[in-house]
Amino acid sequence: MADRVIRIGTRGSKLAVAQTGTIAKKLEEAGQRVEIITVSTPGDRSSAPIAEIGVGVFTSALREALLDKQVDVAVHSYKDLPTAPEPGIALAAVPLREDPRDALIARDRLTLGELPSGSVIGTGSPRRMAQLRALGLGFEVVPIRGNIDTRIGKVTSGELDAVVLARAGLARVGRVGEITETIDPLQMLPAPAQGALAVETRVDDVDTEHLLHSIVDDEATRAAVAAERAMLAALEAGCSAPVGALADVVEDLDAEGAVVERLSLRGVAATGVEGDSIQILRASAIAEKHEADKLGRSLAAELLDLGAGALSR
Repeated sequence: MADRVIRIGTRGSKLAVAQTGTIAKKLEEAGQRVEIITVSTPGDRSSAPIAEIGVGVFTSALREALLDKQVDVAVHSYKDLPTAPEPGIALAAVPLREDPRDALIARDRLTLGELPSGSVIGTGSPRRMAQLRALGLGFEVVPIRGNIDTRIGKVTSGELDAVVLARAGLARVGRVGEITETIDPLQMLPAPAQGALAVETRVDDVDTEHLLHSIVDDEATRAAVAAERAMLAALEAGCSAPVGALADVVEDLDAEGAVVERLSLRGVAATGVEGDSIQILRASAIAEKHEADKLGRSLAAELLDLGAGALSR
């Protein structure tokens, strides 16, 4: 396929272009010719809060361009994709994941523990809002929108004391040095699939699918993200719901004492986020790597038993 130009669709934001560039580079290093095509999405043109418009508006236009054969490949932030499969589209590859944790950028390079009670922290995520409030540190958490530059600018201008962003996005645009604290998942569990990319193609374009899988796919990342998203889907919660999940491939011992790799999954769901009675429900489990979907669904069932059916979405 080296004589064919592979057209890769991306959103136009600095972060999206950087993410897509990592995929283009891998293909070029493997001897493929690529062209990056920018696709405008309704989400990019809207100033409404994410919780109102839904993150699906960022992915639908790319998928339409793919199905209309305007592009051959679409690159998404995996956490933005709806959990239901899209007819006609194949998940060709899940690349090696960036650090999935959340990151704090605060005035005077303060950490969460150093920010005084009453500090105003901005985030566009109900999941982050719920977990920040549940820390009981007296923060005022406010919703914000905008790209990375806009959000960090609210701190440097003094409008906010801090913002919380995905560490992976900051890494991809070269702004890790501005992070004042990478937040421990014990304090704030990231969104399902945070830090991971989804590389899609059409189901009838088998050659491109196989090419992407052989060059770009990372088996461990794919398994971890599959478990996290299976949990989200079983909770019937949208991408912007107050749900966090993080799976890791870990070493364990089998019945004969031999070292094997298994999949460990932690999940949280917040209830009462619209009022003053936030409750964070937590669960964890471990399973074989090939049981990612089953692991996610079983953890969701445990969270539902704990009361996650009442979560606001």
